[in-house]
Amino acid sequence: MNNYSNDNTARRYIADVSMFGTSQIHLRNPYIIAWWSVAFPGLGHLLLAKYHRGYILIIWEVIVNVNSHLNQAMVFSFQGNIHLAKDILDTRWLLMYIPVYLFGIWDSYRSTVDLNAIYILADHEGHRYNTFSMGPFGMNYLDKRKPFLAILWSLFAPGLGQLYLHRTITAFFLIFCCIVFCYFSHFFEAVSLLFLGKIQESISVLNAQWLLFLPSIYGFAAYDSYINTVENNKLFKKEQMKFLMENYQHPSFSILKGRKVK
Repeated sequence: MNNYSNDNTARRYIADVSMFGTSQIHLRNPYIIAWWSVAFPGLGHLLLAKYHRGYILIIWEVIVNVNSHLNQAMVFSFQGNIHLAKDILDTRWLLMYIPVYLFGIWDSYRSTVDLNAIYILADHEGHRYNTFSMGPFGMNYLDKRKPFLAILWSLFAPGLGQLYLHRTITAFFLIFCCIVFCYFSHFFEAVSLLFLGKIQESISVLNAQWLLFLPSIYGFAAYDSYINTVENNKLFKKEQMKFLMENYQHPSFSILKGRKVK
């Protein structure tokens, strides 16, 4: 059940609160969104709440990157072993990688510009949106949360910050990705050896092909949880202000002047 249903009586809505999370549009910097798509295809789309497209691009990135050995070739290039980098690359997969990678960057930038324009129009229209949702899978509601806690939990494990915001599907996806990347990169095995003082063994056990996925996922989880916490707080304050104005403010009172209009 919802306290209000987005019934398509308005042309545009700023937000929607469901049992699986809160989706909203707000002003974003197109270059930042495009940068996250450069770091890892699909992450820019997740920031825009284009979840299906983002999940598809992330899964595509992992499959094609692993089969083309792109990350391993990057490590060899950083080490100056150019010939090893050339030898390990599989061009059958690499040539498939480039066009979709460029599409992810372009599409996330284009979508950000479009959504910024839609947000301005939707905010001017000022239509109602639901703030409470309850059903057999749980409940979700707008309230204020602390951005610092969202970042902190995301740094412990990607996805926990999203759980803090009740963005359950994205949280599950990030947690699953983190488990897969850590397992195949032998990250925790390397950490255990490092604590035992076995530095060389710790380095040798790592799988660079899978390890290079982790920085993008950790960084994105922290950034995404922080931004969404800040924007959720703004959304909560805006909805609360509108409710108080409609139900308790005297019709002749002017907020700008701070006095009754004669």
